[in-house]
Amino acid sequence: MTQRVELAAVMDKLAVDGLITEYAVAVDDGDWEAYRGLFTPDGRADYRSAGGIEGNAEEIAGWLAQTMEMFPMRQHLIVNRLVRFGLLEQDTGDTARVQADFVNPMRFAGHDGGSTEPDLVCGGRYDFGLLRTYNGWRLREVVVHEKWRRAAQTRQEPAAH
Repeated sequence: MTQRVELAAVMDKLAVDGLITEYAVAVDDGDWEAYRGLFTPDGRADYRSAGGIEGNAEEIAGWLAQTMEMFPMRQHLIVNRLVRFGLLEQDTGDTARVQADFVNPMRFAGHDGGSTEPDLVCGGRYDFGLLRTYNGWRLREVVVHEKWRRAAQTRQEPAAH
């Protein structure tokens, strides 16, 4: 590999990593316009394993906007990103796949504010399909594979004697 090819591969990897981070930030901040802008025109997402829906970016953004109202606090952590280039059908060198684990702590709306612990934490793995476009890398496919979910335990006061 030449230095130019190696530099291009590093730049692509950084751009892909940035796109995945933008995805997490858009969801956490409820920036649904930014969320839609991360997808190709034919981009789709599948949240069914987490109790959600599957659809195009517009449908998913609408569903997320409504669903996330019940979780005003969320902090989406996407880690262990495994990036592979050229793994989509009919590849011309401008596609990528990313597998990444996630942990997502959230707080329900109307929480009393006494505790700083999240009310719900879930985790699993994302499968992202990406395409290089004139506007940079964009999401063509997002599939959520939720593997676990934990709700906060309610504290029980000891019985008075």
